[in-house]
Amino acid sequence: MSRNPAGWVACFGPGAVLASLTIGSGELIFSARGGALFGYRLLFLFLVVLALKWGLVFATARHMVLTGVHPFERWMALPGPRGWLPGVFLVLAALGFPIWVGFHAGTLGSLVAWLTGTEPALGGAAHFAWGLGVLALVLGLVALGGYARLERIQLVIVGTLLGCVVVSLALLQPDWLELLGGVFVPRRLAYPDWAMAHAELVQRPVWVELATYAGVLGGGGYDYLAYTAYLRNKGWGRAGGPPASEADLRAMAGNAADPGRQWLRAPLVDCTLSFVVVLVFSAVFVACGALVLGPQRLVPSGSNLLTLQAQFVTGAGIWLKPLYFVGAFLAMFGTLYGTLEVGPPTLREIVRGWDAGGAAAQGKRLRAWALAWSGLGGAVVLGASLVFHLVRGSGSPPALVVLLTPANLFTGVLACGLIAGLSWWADARFLPPALRMRWPLAALSGAGGVVFLALGIKGYWDHGGLVALGLLAGTIALGVMTAWGWEWRGRRRRR
Repeated sequence: MSRNPAGWVACFGPGAVLASLTIGSGELIFSARGGALFGYRLLFLFLVVLALKWGLVFATARHMVLTGVHPFERWMALPGPRGWLPGVFLVLAALGFPIWVGFHAGTLGSLVAWLTGTEPALGGAAHFAWGLGVLALVLGLVALGGYARLERIQLVIVGTLLGCVVVSLALLQPDWLELLGGVFVPRRLAYPDWAMAHAELVQRPVWVELATYAGVLGGGGYDYLAYTAYLRNKGWGRAGGPPASEADLRAMAGNAADPGRQWLRAPLVDCTLSFVVVLVFSAVFVACGALVLGPQRLVPSGSNLLTLQAQFVTGAGIWLKPLYFVGAFLAMFGTLYGTLEVGPPTLREIVRGWDAGGAAAQGKRLRAWALAWSGLGGAVVLGASLVFHLVRGSGSPPALVVLLTPANLFTGVLACGLIAGLSWWADARFLPPALRMRWPLAALSGAGGVVFLALGIKGYWDHGGLVALGLLAGTIALGVMTAWGWEWRGRRRRR
């Protein structure tokens, strides 16, 4: 690892992928939505959420760089049936990934329907049909491996989009002191009176709305677990080789200049740049939502999750409007592609925890299974939404935000609490004292564990009460049964 700070920027790689996973939904959609509903006051919550998520990402990344062991492998040592928590994550990934894929594809479909003027088609359900077409296209690109060039183009377009939105924000002349106050001064968050005119918000508690933002902003638990897995490809420290033995860790702990410890700068720089990019993007779209959508009492929702935001660039020139739609499409396209690509490393690392040799031997097969499940499952979500709309009639389709909420309460909030808290446990259990997190990072990781767990449980309670918590308990039971089934399968193979 270079000692020249100017060269550290070259480490920015996995963090760019992590940022791209949230720009399409977290900033373009939910930051603007939150800005319209809560104004600048929301920015303090965003700052806290991103700081806590940075802490949990860096904590897991540094453990991976020092030891070469992924969190899923560490969790095999938790009390109870071996692998019960990875089993829970596997079950919830199987349930949640199709919903996420369907959500992103449906959002893109709503943008295409608006651009083509086909929104009224199929009784107002055209966006579901367009979403199915977009999903088929993305799955084809995944199969062909043709995303590298698209990604480079996407970075240019999204960067240009951000520049245009910043220019538009400057032309709108916000109260900069009020904006900065929103970032650094905590204030009470409540719906404005006019929000009750939106049927979706009447039955949606503020805590559930805020939990959705906390889950989407900066990525979710599975994104972070995939990010940690990506470090194997980068080869930072021990991440690219065999796991460190206890003797290796003792030797590393006794030598502050050990190369393995020097490699910690790489994930530090990468994670920090990633979350700075997300914070800037979030602040711009919150401010635009507060200045443009809020006064008009408009809230991105249903089938107009992306179309309202075009007003952000109108103030900078009507010619920027087409550029916004190009950038928004490519940003969401990249987010959809990235969501599909999170599945394979997640499945691989879970299987690796149970059977490292089997994961290595079946790498391609595991990737195919993960992509097929997420992609085809997302198509089922969209197809079912389309049929539901056609059967029930116009005006009563299940909103994509509503479909997203229960999945997001785990993948984006509760999972983050588990990862943060267990990062602290893994350091204390497996690392010598000299290699463990220093107290600021340990405190941040512990706080993240408490905050996200509490927010997730409260979100579940407010969303569905005992029924929602019962479903969560049932899912945990399924995860335990999955772990038992895998162990039984392993014992049979060893006979």
